[in-house]
Amino acid sequence: MNVGILGATGAVGQKFIRLLNQHPWFTITALGASDRSAGKTYKEAANWIEDVPLPEEIAGMTVQACTPEAMKGVDFVFSGLDSSVATEIEGAFAKAGIPVISNAKNYRQHAEVPLLIPEVNPEHIDLISTQSFSADGKGWIVTNPNCVAVPLSLALKPLHDRFGLENLSVTTLQALSGAGYPGVPSLDIIANVVPYISGEEPKIAPETQKILGHLSDGDIQRPEFTVDATCTRVHTLNGHMAAVSCRFKEKPASMEQVLDTLKNFQNPIADLELPFSPKELFHIHTEDNYPQPRLHADRDKGMSLHIGRLREGDFFHLNFVCMAHNTIRGAAGGAILNAELLMKKGWFS
Repeated sequence: MNVGILGATGAVGQKFIRLLNQHPWFTITALGASDRSAGKTYKEAANWIEDVPLPEEIAGMTVQACTPEAMKGVDFVFSGLDSSVATEIEGAFAKAGIPVISNAKNYRQHAEVPLLIPEVNPEHIDLISTQSFSADGKGWIVTNPNCVAVPLSLALKPLHDRFGLENLSVTTLQALSGAGYPGVPSLDIIANVVPYISGEEPKIAPETQKILGHLSDGDIQRPEFTVDATCTRVHTLNGHMAAVSCRFKEKPASMEQVLDTLKNFQNPIADLELPFSPKELFHIHTEDNYPQPRLHADRDKGMSLHIGRLREGDFFHLNFVCMAHNTIRGAAGGAILNAELLMKKGWFS
């Protein structure tokens, strides 16, 4: 399929380009960016920050304006747009009959738009049939979650299904790459931790609740667990970590029961042979000092989840640490996996 990338010169757009290079199903045929970049070659327009060479076939492509008219001939688009412009531009593509797989936050809480993690809530793609962006139904939007909500929801899915979440406390340690480019000033972050990330904490509860909700008659019934979140920026490059404490409706009988629940989770997309689906979704670490972003974020091409420090608490029933690659699993790679699932399920007409 021919795909376009909206926001192609930004950090997420560049990650899309890197990950889609030689993808077996998808070929980049259009690159969209701001008016100041349109008309230039991609090499002229982009400050390439990936640690692999810019593909030659991409370097010479002409950047287009982010409009359906300028990016003709694509079967669908990936969006790495900034939230300040994503609502209007993504909506215009959907209205023009071009599906949008978005990394932006703008449509995540739209009642008819799936907030999708294929291993957690693949049934939510049925919401697409309720959308009315285009008269013929060919244009629609699917989003992937915030880069912390992804590892958090993956870890919580089997536990919530088994025990029922009641209260959740989360403290995140988020990598520098999550701030995009140029990112956090060096004098603010070197040998330091910044205990606040603007706009991050309010996303965690509603996104996690929507992802873990049950789809019934075209509506998502959200669980009513409470969430206290603190989001911090730390001096690591890739891999968002979360220290999580859970209180359940049904207290786990033992740590062995918790481990069995995680180890026996049935991945609903395991048999679909999606190129970006990791062979091992969960890596459960028993070492006291694991997981670590530098050691584990890139495992399975950055698409797996790492869980460790599993232990009982005095007030909370369970404490653990989870971690995943934020710009791959939590951004571009997650969006590509969403597109693979949607293609496999026949949603691209």
